[in-house]
Amino acid sequence: MLNDSEAIITFMGEAVEEAKKAFKKGEVPVGAVVVSPEGITIGKGHNLKEYLKDPCAHAEILAIREAAKRIGDWRLNGCALFVTLEPCLMCCGAIIQARVSYLFYGARDPKFGAVESVINSLSMNWNHKVQVCGGIEEERCRRLLQDFFKRLRGRQ
Repeated sequence: MLNDSEAIITFMGEAVEEAKKAFKKGEVPVGAVVVSPEGITIGKGHNLKEYLKDPCAHAEILAIREAAKRIGDWRLNGCALFVTLEPCLMCCGAIIQARVSYLFYGARDPKFGAVESVINSLSMNWNHKVQVCGGIEEERCRRLLQDFFKRLRGRQ
């Protein structure tokens, strides 16, 4: 599955659909999906910080929680996380704690990105290593964010 570029694009497409849900709710459009080693989507999430009034309600956290609940284990060994925006430091911590094996993300985040933009937190000497591939559907993911912020600024 993870060597199949078509599957990677498909799963990132699912994450983009989640991001669109956030956009429609007035949330920063970030979406995430967790995929099992068998290639089945087991968790989905999109930003809900404003709706839930919860600073931890990031797409990645919600998708990881749903996946863990679905499989009945906090360990997501062998699973892949697809997210439309480079994860922040909090989400990178959750990725490590959940033992996610693979991270695929779309657009870089120059302000909060903790995979490569601001800090390279996943390459540090943790007890768990995550294989990372960024820039998946990057333009599509970036455009969604840009459209959201243009709309937001237009209202102000």
